[in-house]
Amino acid sequence: MATDLKPDRTVHKAHLPFLMYICITSALGGFLWGFDAIVISGTINAVKEQFSLSSALEGLFVSSGLIGAVIGSAVAGWLSDRFGRSRNLILAAGLLLISALGSGLAGNIQFLIIARWIGGLGVGISAMVCPLYISEISPTHLRGRLVTVFQFAITIGIMVALFNNVVLHRWAQFMADRVGESGFLKWFVVDETWRAMFATELIPGMLFLGLALTLPESPRWLIKAGRSAPAQKVLNKIFIEDAEQEFNDMQRTIAEEDATKKRFIDVFHPRYRKALFVAVSLAVFAQFSGINVVFYYGTSLLEDSGFKADSALSGTAVIGFFNMIFTVLAMWLVDKLGRCKLLQIGTVGAICCLMGIGLMFAGASNMLIVLMCGFVACFAFSLGPIKFIFASEIFPTNIRSHAMSVVILSLWLADTLVGQFFPILRDSVGPSTTFFIFAGILVPQIVIVWKMMPETAGRSLEEIESWYVEESQ
Repeated sequence: MATDLKPDRTVHKAHLPFLMYICITSALGGFLWGFDAIVISGTINAVKEQFSLSSALEGLFVSSGLIGAVIGSAVAGWLSDRFGRSRNLILAAGLLLISALGSGLAGNIQFLIIARWIGGLGVGISAMVCPLYISEISPTHLRGRLVTVFQFAITIGIMVALFNNVVLHRWAQFMADRVGESGFLKWFVVDETWRAMFATELIPGMLFLGLALTLPESPRWLIKAGRSAPAQKVLNKIFIEDAEQEFNDMQRTIAEEDATKKRFIDVFHPRYRKALFVAVSLAVFAQFSGINVVFYYGTSLLEDSGFKADSALSGTAVIGFFNMIFTVLAMWLVDKLGRCKLLQIGTVGAICCLMGIGLMFAGASNMLIVLMCGFVACFAFSLGPIKFIFASEIFPTNIRSHAMSVVILSLWLADTLVGQFFPILRDSVGPSTTFFIFAGILVPQIVIVWKMMPETAGRSLEEIESWYVEESQ
């Protein structure tokens, strides 16, 4: 049964406008993650046809960004500890801008794959650093909701990317007879619309870069770096009162941790084994649920089931809208119901919807879109945000960045496997059987959450560390 950690901490009032500015700005990394990952869904068929891709090369095209994300998340822990959280957000923004420009101008599939890979590096860094940064800068009583802002930003990015694809597809049809027989606009928007789909990421990318340059550093990182004065200034901006107490609590906890300084290998110590197992399991199960199959291949899946291209694009846009709405629900429920209960409800619902998708796949039925919306909704209020919340709060400060790297690396490895091998699995056993497999994979998560996952809602990052003492005795 999930361990209950009861809150016993005084709530300190925060400067909400300043705090929200920080969280929304850093959450733009999540927006770009969602946009970068899902904009590809509207390009797959066109790129596949233009460059004559095999199933294996189609998988590599889709998973190239994920491979970059694996590498980005692997080095993000070291980079964030060495150079700080906020500087890594700037680095991520720069990589995403390079990727958007390169993808839009790619002259061959090799260049396109490299450009997508560079964007994956940026996504991997932001996926690890953004929730970590938000978690470290947030007051205890708001931490769950504010970390969920990151997941919400991912869903907005997904929705915007899907609607972006619909709008550009229809605009290309509208402009087909209104532009000349040659020229940049005809090439970039009408004839090869997929280029414009990728290039639109330049707009939010430039916004993220500009705002990231204004972010303060994490006070916990500043204290660990021996920069107490800047840390106090940041805390004074965050808290209306008792900033000094927050500073003292952080300083005391970090001093205790520094007495036994941790290396990367220490994240695998038996003391952290249970937390690491649960955190990695949540990340891997979330990806093996098939969530990104719905987003990456959603348009082509709907076309395969009988929908026309325009209807398939519109259907995936509706799915993205449901994703956003139910992530908002998670922001309200995650601290109210707790992480464990919400996760169990969402997992059971996701399993039921996946089985329904498997049963209903044949034929262009609107029920297929309804079931996909149901699956995405269940994911959005549970599996999606909670994997980040739990991983960002369950580990002590001195090991947190290393642990987050392992968790995010596991997430990206699982996502890469799904993205690479789904076309092969789809062609081998069919879409229906594939979704039944996804449903079966989620069943063990119910047991893991029930037996092993502690409830962390309402606890400070410092107080959660007492759990390790109890577990290691």
